[in-house]
Amino acid sequence: MPPLYRLDHIAQRYAGREVLQVPALQVAAGERLGLTGPNGSGKSTLLRILGFLEAPASGRLEFLGRPVSGAAWPLRRQAVLLDQSPYLLRRSVFGNVAYGLAVRGEGEQRRRVAEALELVGLEPDRFVGRSWRALSGGEARRVALAARLVLRPKALLLDEPTANLDAESAARILEALRLARERWGCAIITASHDDPWLEALIDRKIKLLHGHLVGNDT
Repeated sequence: MPPLYRLDHIAQRYAGREVLQVPALQVAAGERLGLTGPNGSGKSTLLRILGFLEAPASGRLEFLGRPVSGAAWPLRRQAVLLDQSPYLLRRSVFGNVAYGLAVRGEGEQRRRVAEALELVGLEPDRFVGRSWRALSGGEARRVALAARLVLRPKALLLDEPTANLDAESAARILEALRLARERWGCAIITASHDDPWLEALIDRKIKLLHGHLVGNDT
């Protein structure tokens, strides 16, 4: 079986300035990979490339053994990103979590929304009808994660998922990610400065510095 991702001399440039250079990297299906490094090291850029939200300036990117050309829209069904400030739609919790399923025309929305909310530690009976305005910061982050988990992607990408969260919400997110991998085999690629939290989640980590891959723990 081919790796989930294979990167070969991937580079990204903004306004002519190189911000990322990854000579080689492979991520296995179902792997839990941590990205470390200071702010501005290229972690978020790498996550956006892996989420097919932007195309690299040069190099070869493969997903499940097939080359990826550009920011490939169809592949966004299989790799989803939870960024540092996730956006919630101005609707109920159910409407937020079910949105991706509705866009894709998938059924069993109520059952799958309830399952996703339970994964992130939010009781469906209490939360499905709640407005996005009535959520705390930690609850909103967990709803945003549930909206990704409900899609059962092959790759779940997270950018500082515990930033500014209370300890309970951070623990709930950790457990949800563990369960998602256990149930659906999705790969989890996470950038975080929260070292103890990250170490409790990952199988392996890589380090970026000034856009360059400087550490690759196996």
